[in-house]
Amino acid sequence: MSIEIKVPALPESVTDATLVAWHKKAGERVSRDENLVDLETDKVVLEVPAPADGVLQEIKVEDGATVTAGDVLAILAEGEGAGDVEAGPARDADQTEAADTTAAAAEPPAEPRRAAKAGKTSPAVRRLLEEHDLDATLVTGSGKDGRITKADVMSFLKADESSDVTPGDRAPAVEDSYAVVGLERSEQRVPMTRLRARIAERMVDAQHTAAMLTTFNEVDLTEVMALRSRYKESFEKKHGVRLGFMSFFTKAAVEALKKFPVVNASVEEDDIVYHNYYDIGIAVSTERGLMVPVLRDVDQMSFARFEAELAAMAKKAQEGTIGMDDLTGGTFTITNGGIFGSMLSTPILNPPQSAILGMHNIQQRPMVVGGEIKVRPMMYLAVTYDHRIIDGREAVQFLVTIKEQLEDPGRLLLQV
Repeated sequence: MSIEIKVPALPESVTDATLVAWHKKAGERVSRDENLVDLETDKVVLEVPAPADGVLQEIKVEDGATVTAGDVLAILAEGEGAGDVEAGPARDADQTEAADTTAAAAEPPAEPRRAAKAGKTSPAVRRLLEEHDLDATLVTGSGKDGRITKADVMSFLKADESSDVTPGDRAPAVEDSYAVVGLERSEQRVPMTRLRARIAERMVDAQHTAAMLTTFNEVDLTEVMALRSRYKESFEKKHGVRLGFMSFFTKAAVEALKKFPVVNASVEEDDIVYHNYYDIGIAVSTERGLMVPVLRDVDQMSFARFEAELAAMAKKAQEGTIGMDDLTGGTFTITNGGIFGSMLSTPILNPPQSAILGMHNIQQRPMVVGGEIKVRPMMYLAVTYDHRIIDGREAVQFLVTIKEQLEDPGRLLLQV
């Protein structure tokens, strides 16, 4: 029996998707629930699994095409005997032997390195495996239930490159490179992914629709770092997650949002919508681009629960398994450019939110403390806000409140 494989229902507000890559070829056998193809929307990658065991009889939509919900992507011939669907005319033994011998002489066999078990990995990992023509069975997975991660693939490739190098393959010495002439100048044109195009669209829209202004301050993280250093081992032992800086900053931001509710608001036409909940988006950098998973009701979370949920969200984003619901509905966003070495930046709003907090790298700097010069771990903070509804006074005091919470973390416990 033939089964039509169709584009599944797309997330709300998403009208179409781009077919990223097929993981099976026409004529290949597939297993039920094995991922056949990846579809990329503005935010997430959707996997289309095989509805039954059988053979992929015909592919109707090629890589790069735009599809909508209900479009037929392929035809699956169901059942164990499906392998005979596309069988060609029989050849006698002599013809078969001759043809096989000729093919063998013309084309020496090579060991295939295609990702045989790629269906059990995330879309991002599968693409990496395919880019390097790598067999997934060669890579040892360190993830849950032996799942292969991007780090596993990169480690394998690095080790593989090191082992393949021979004295004759080494790169030319620096002095030898001057003898190289006639190097070809080239360019490569690559279309934006849907996610990158959507990011570009939203960033431009934010600058066109909001009156963005940024204010800065600096925070002394001596007390936070001392508290984290004192309890990080016992915290991880008890809760099974690491105690990071993001939980301190997010908790401090929530307390500041409670004090200045307009910073937690959004603009809808001529109305200001105030939210009595705190759904915080945390910017995460992924292979596909920037994503902002949203953690709901952060004000009700303990430090341990926040760290656990943040780690789970970040992992889903990195592996390409995050859903549209995880990326919508935030009331405030935090982005940490410091992990990449940023000293100072002016983050762009994440519409329809009215403010975003930017964290930066921590640097030891000389500061005057009690009339004496002391070396302290300092960080610049930035808050970009929509000046249409947030006054400069509120933005500055909001940032000062975060600074006070972090410089005296006991305030986070007492909520003062």
